[in-house]
Amino acid sequence: MGYQPLEKLLPSSNFSIYKLIRMASQRATELADGLPKLIDISSSAKTATIALEEIMAGKVELLEVAEAAGKKIPPQEVVLTKKEEPQQSENDQAKEEPVSV
Repeated sequence: MGYQPLEKLLPSSNFSIYKLIRMASQRATELADGLPKLIDISSSAKTATIALEEIMAGKVELLEVAEAAGKKIPPQEVVLTKKEEPQQSENDQAKEEPVSV
């Protein structure tokens, strides 16, 4: 188990422990979902440890901290999931379509 000193982690979260925890948990969730690691670390490390190491290395930080430091943030790809609309039955489709006689 790794130990990351709090003094090195807090600047990335604007000196808020709550924001640090939220940021680390969100990044750990992303790693668990299959996103690639931003640092070179052993594959046996747990996702929370990897997330904290990425924060300590400066690879992950709050947007407000990055903007305050004058860093340019590259545009992120936003993936939106489209809810599937329920399929209409043939009777419902027949009611909507005009019928020519």
